[in-house]
Formats: sequence, structure tokens, C-alpha cells
Amino acid sequence: MLLYPGAFNMTTGPAHWELLIRSRALDQQVYVAAASVARDEKATYVAWGNSTVVNPWGTVLTRADDKETIIYSDIDVDKVQEVRQQIPTSQQKRPDLYQITDLSIK
Repeated sequence: MLLYPGAFNMTTGPAHWELLIRSRALDQQVYVAAASVARDEKATYVAWGNSTVVNPWGTVLTRADDKETIIYSDIDVDKVQEVRQQIPTSQQKRPDLYQITDLSIK
């Protein structure tokens, strides 16, 4: 499971929040939980809210609204393997086509 804290604003939240969470779940084939602060219209920074949990298929399982709340979601660990068998992207790597170079300073 990937856990992301976030505080998207009222412009980027509606446009990108769910899209990015679902995308990370799909491309990594894992559960993703994204937690956001609740919306406070009187604050200097107004957050979108909408904490969300998504399964490896990209389906939204649980989503909060903009208010302060706790959300719960059942996590089926077998779903990860099921999705990875249906879309075996990790088995489709082609290391014969590229090199991985370590650029770290020693």
C-alpha cells in the first residue's frame, strides 16, 4: 500500500486529486490511500479535502468529503496478485533494451 499525504487546493483538487490517486494505484498495481486535511474556508490555504482509498484496479473504495472525518476501507491482499496476473506489467520489462546506470556520488 502506498500512503500519500496531500493538501490540494480548490483548483487542483477537483481536477487532479482522484485522477492522480487512481493513476498511482493502476501503474503500481497496489492499494493507495491519500489523506488530505479537511477544508477550512476561513484558512489562508483552503484545501480540497476528499481523502481517498483506491484498489489496485483503480476503483475508489472509500472517499471522504471535504469535512474532517475518519474513513475506513477493507483491504484484500489477494486483489494485488489478482490484478498483477491480469495485467503482468512487471513481467514485461525489457532490460535488454536499456541500461540502468548508478549515478550516485561515492
